[in-house]
This record gives sequence, structure tokens and C-alpha cells, in this order.
Amino acid sequence: MAKLWNVAVVGATGAVGGQMIECLEERNFPVGKIRYLASARSAGEVLEFKGKPVMVEELTRDSFEGIDIALFSAGGDRSRDFCPAAAAAGAVCIDNSSAWRMDPDVPLVVPEVNPHAIADYRKKGIIANPNCSTIQMVVALKPLHDHAVIRRIVVSTYQAVSGTGKKAIEELQKQVVTLFQGKSPEVATYPHQIAFNCLPQIDSFGDNGYTKEEMKMVHETRKILEANIGVTATAVRVPVFYGHSESVNIETENKLTVATARELLAKAPGVELVDDPATSSYPMAIDAAGQDLTLVGRIREDESIANGLNLWVVADNIRKGAATNAVQIAEILIEKYLR
Repeated sequence: MAKLWNVAVVGATGAVGGQMIECLEERNFPVGKIRYLASARSAGEVLEFKGKPVMVEELTRDSFEGIDIALFSAGGDRSRDFCPAAAAAGAVCIDNSSAWRMDPDVPLVVPEVNPHAIADYRKKGIIANPNCSTIQMVVALKPLHDHAVIRRIVVSTYQAVSGTGKKAIEELQKQVVTLFQGKSPEVATYPHQIAFNCLPQIDSFGDNGYTKEEMKMVHETRKILEANIGVTATAVRVPVFYGHSESVNIETENKLTVATARELLAKAPGVELVDDPATSSYPMAIDAAGQDLTLVGRIREDESIANGLNLWVVADNIRKGAATNAVQIAEILIEKYLR
């Protein structure tokens, strides 16, 4: 009989926490006992796991006794506070926040890209899930980097409101309805109206004029690919519910033709090639939503430089960009490292 593992989902009532639960169910993760943890205001709510009721408990430092794996999606502050407590209790934490991503003793993992890094979980008992936009980009770029060595990346993201959470999803819904009624919409989650608008700001601005979201992509990409690649990013919030889209331009050391790039991506793990301009076939957010593959298309040479390529990359930010990636890490963890 296969071993079962006791799992805690921290932030179980949130958008990503709920998707983590679904992914555990869909992928038949060998769960023994499951514990749902959230803030005091959510304690007492009843959710389900495989059709059985599970009561949400208040997150405390004593919540992790007997837990083998803790999936965290409750924000950076809670992760900084509670991941060490969970690790001290014997659980391996897989954290979706930015709290631990750049810690040199914490592996930052995308299973299709750097699964070997999971071995470093032993240093602190924590594994970091990268930023959603970084995940889909490196899944697409890894086979190209291995073949031709990427020197520079210029990326512009078009990110769905679900990346901000349930409140943002609800706000976009309400704003659309309000505007169709001819009224002025309420603005609360973002600095400006998001319905029928694009906001070139995700997170706060730094002294260099870039937002935190943009700099996450810079630093995380280098750590995951283990290379000092030049990266510059512009992150934009768009009125889409699910699915981040990215325009990615790369410069490589060695020539990479469109035909070779398509061949590499067609067989790359976690990638679906959607690239037939003659039939207007290319990745779209509505196609990526609800699945775990990273869709890649619009592959074409950058004619302004010798070794340049353009790609359009789309993925479900809540699934592959967060929940599914975390569960995939847990699957490798129990297969290769935990006994």
C-alpha cells in the first residue's frame, strides 16, 4: 500500500488555497489527513476534500503537529511568521508568497525547469514557489536556453486580476456591471478602474522606477535558470479574470531559428505549442484558463538583431502559476526525498 501523507493547506479559503485543494484532488495526491488553516475570521467555515467536510481551523504556531507537507498561500507576512514553526514541527513548507524566494538557503523551484533544486529543502525545511509570471516564462524558455544560451530577456506581462485574489475578481465583475448601467464604478483594489482598462503597475514602485513585480521576474529568473541573464520587465494588469499573457523577446548566444524553437517547444515538458498564423492559432488566456500547460506561440525572429526571437506565452496563473506548481513540487518531494 502506498504511503499517505498528512497535508496542511494554509490560506485554504483564498483563491490559490482553494485551487491547491482542487489540484490535490485532481492529481490524486496520496493524502492521509488534511488540515485547512486560515485566519481567525475564517475559522469554523466548512470546506470539502474529496466530498468529505473539513472544518477550517485558525492558523497558529501549533497547527503543524503531525503534518508532513504544508502548502502555504496566505501572504508573505504569515509565511515569514509560520513557515519556520511548521518546519520546526517536521513539515516541509512549499510557500507561494515572495517571502522566501530569494533566500539563498531556500530552493526556488519550477519542476519542469530545475527539479534538482528541491534537494536543498533540507537547509530550512522550506521550498519557494516562484512568481506566477516567472513560472510560465521559464517553462517556455528553459528548452531554448539549454539549446542556444539566452543572454537577454525583455518581457511585458498582461496579468489577470485573479493574481490579486478574490477581491480583485469581484471588483472587476462589479465594475463591468456598474459601467453597463451607466454609473461610475467603485475603485478599491487597484489605484484606478480595471474594467476596460490596462494598468501599467503591479505592486509598488521602487527607487529604480520598476515595480516589485517586475523586479521579481528579474531576480527569480536568474536564480531558477542559474544564469546571470540580462532581464528587463514591464508588468501590466489587464481586465481578464484568469490567465496571464506575456510578450517575451530573447537574445541568444547561438542562432536559434523559428523552426528549431518550435521543434524544441513541441516536445518540452509542460508546454503546448499553439502556433499556426495561417489559421489565427495562437495562445489566448481563455484557452489557458483551467488547465496546467503553458501555451506558446507567435514565434518569430526578431529582425532587429542577429540572434533574437519573439514569443507569446500564456498560462493559468492560479493553476500552473501557483497551485499546480506547488503540488508538482510536493509530488517530487515524496517520490525522491521523503520516506
